[in-house]
Amino acid sequence: MAETVIRAACPHDCPDTCAMLVTVADGRAIRVAGDPDHPMTQGALCTKVARYPERVYHPDRLLTPRKRVGPKGAGQFVDISWDEALDLAATRLKAIAARAPEAILPYSYAGTMGLVQGESMAARFFHKLGASLLDRTICSAAGVAGLKYTYGGSLGMDMEFVDDARLIIIWGGNPIASNLHVWMRMQEAKRRGATLVAIDPYRSLTAEKCHRHIAPMPGTDAALALGVMHILIRDGLLDHAYIAEHTLGFEALRERAAAYSPAHAATLCGIAAEDIEWLAAQIGETAVRRGEPVAIRVNYGLQRAHGGGNAVRAIACLPSLVGAWRHAAGGLQLSMSGFFPIDMRTLQRMDLLPTWPALPRTINMVTIGDALLHPGDAKFGPKIEAVVVYNSNPVAVAPESGRVAAGFAREDLFTIVLEHFQTDTADYADLLLPATTQLEHVDIHKTYGHAYMLANNPAIAPLGQAKPNTEIFRQLARRMGFDDACFRDRDEDIAAQALRADDPRCAGIDWQSLKLAGWQKLKLARAPFANGGFATPSGKCEFYSQQLAERGHDPLPTFVPPYESAYSTPELARRFPLAMISPPARNFLNSTFVNVESLRATEGEPHLDIHPDDAAARSIRDGMMVRIFNDRGTLQARARVTTRARPGLVVGLSIWWKKLAADGKNANELTSQRLTDLGDGPVFYDCLVDVVPHDADACAP
Repeated sequence: MAETVIRAACPHDCPDTCAMLVTVADGRAIRVAGDPDHPMTQGALCTKVARYPERVYHPDRLLTPRKRVGPKGAGQFVDISWDEALDLAATRLKAIAARAPEAILPYSYAGTMGLVQGESMAARFFHKLGASLLDRTICSAAGVAGLKYTYGGSLGMDMEFVDDARLIIIWGGNPIASNLHVWMRMQEAKRRGATLVAIDPYRSLTAEKCHRHIAPMPGTDAALALGVMHILIRDGLLDHAYIAEHTLGFEALRERAAAYSPAHAATLCGIAAEDIEWLAAQIGETAVRRGEPVAIRVNYGLQRAHGGGNAVRAIACLPSLVGAWRHAAGGLQLSMSGFFPIDMRTLQRMDLLPTWPALPRTINMVTIGDALLHPGDAKFGPKIEAVVVYNSNPVAVAPESGRVAAGFAREDLFTIVLEHFQTDTADYADLLLPATTQLEHVDIHKTYGHAYMLANNPAIAPLGQAKPNTEIFRQLARRMGFDDACFRDRDEDIAAQALRADDPRCAGIDWQSLKLAGWQKLKLARAPFANGGFATPSGKCEFYSQQLAERGHDPLPTFVPPYESAYSTPELARRFPLAMISPPARNFLNSTFVNVESLRATEGEPHLDIHPDDAAARSIRDGMMVRIFNDRGTLQARARVTTRARPGLVVGLSIWWKKLAADGKNANELTSQRLTDLGDGPVFYDCLVDVVPHDADACAP
């Protein structure tokens, strides 16, 4: 059979956004590979996406519309036609919208990162409808806010040059599992003599391969960063010229850092003061005394605690203190997405939003459990009567999962789910609509980990009766009577609208050139802040933020303790003395890929890593089934007694589909719906629990 190779892009929530080559024979995708010519992908895909055909051709793919026939949550459906499904959806939504359009809520996130199949036609539909707005904060909101008030946006160094760094600090991340291609470059830097440092409460696969691992307690990263600042200032390890020319508020920051002596910061973090002294000396000696590049790769785990926004702000100040931005291989990256000149107003047609007497209300996606159970009142607005879920699986991924499931179980809630599979959330749907995968539709992608735009060309025809998200919302709009011209835009039209063509960063890039080439790089400076030019109001790295002061926040980075810790809630910590984090399992990506048998078989079963001292105190042996609990819920897992978890910490790698766990639960049974200091993000890693053998008597709920 003749083979054809199609240029595509990985759609998943990962900073690498790989360029893919899809080999097709006789209309079937037979192989997915990384593009060897793409400078970041370099021909390699992670173990998950390398098996993408297993997901596309999975025997459980949803290939026809389905209607619920059993109780909510039972997952009982019958097949129906598209006409019946769309007519039913439009009839129900019209009736609700006639009374209170805000009673309709979209719920979506990063099931695809594509600008077309994400929030384009879908956003237009909900804006025209007048539905409630969704604050999409579940992943990165705290960190993004921290960057905004420090750099002016989601901006950072280009990791394409990290090979040349001499000191690399991996702060709150496990790139072997979640940033593979940057890890490959970090390994090259290590071969060239760079020192690699991991800062993570857990000794991850990445931390094991670094020269040094520092393990602060969750939620204490701001204290660690302020302790490092204290030493840099104390010992004169500063780039005074860069500070004077390109920063704002140094004297105030000096005073703030003075309160965080190494001993005090170490006590807050639960580490040795020697660790902080060593880290500060490494940064100062490398960047200031030797004038060599220092790179900090910050990841999202550290901002999933009460003080997450301030933690990112504090860490983001470090490169400017030592002049690390002078080098292409120096500085900091949490996200680069702010460099991409995306025309969101055109993509999402913000002008369709009703504005009288006010914009529709906004619901924070983190608090979906409480929102669905709210009866409605003058402050909250109308009770939520309908939810349309796409590109997300909230019953598995949203915090305090028991309340989320209870909300979706309401018999009076009309729920539409666009999906590839019958996920935990799909089990609660009234209508289940089959969506295409990345190999079956058009899309265009920006990234948040490198500077390349990517095109996704469809490689195969949609399987069964699956339709792209855009087409589903396009047909729904027609049945709702929306006749604006934008609802007739084809996917190719939408892709062409994504970039602001007049922006110099897009020179030479448009949809036509992009889909032919597969990928093109933005026109950015190699060292974007070597001469300042931050996107803040002052144009400088703002240690002191007047914007924060005007909003009633501390204008300087500070340590905001976790909601749940011995420091802030000693009584709660006596009842639940272990901190729990639930970082991604290597073979899953959030809840995606959990149902791919080969990947789930590799991951095994839900397990909990616990330090030998904590295990011995609870009569827990390696391999024993244990019960993890707090006031919000309880779940089971297999204990792994290991020093990879520091004392006082347990680690449950996630996110399992609840239905595929022995007890029908996952780590989010225990997490809370509280929000971060900045950005109103989730606090998944701000969670106290206790653990007992599964058959032990305990005062667990």
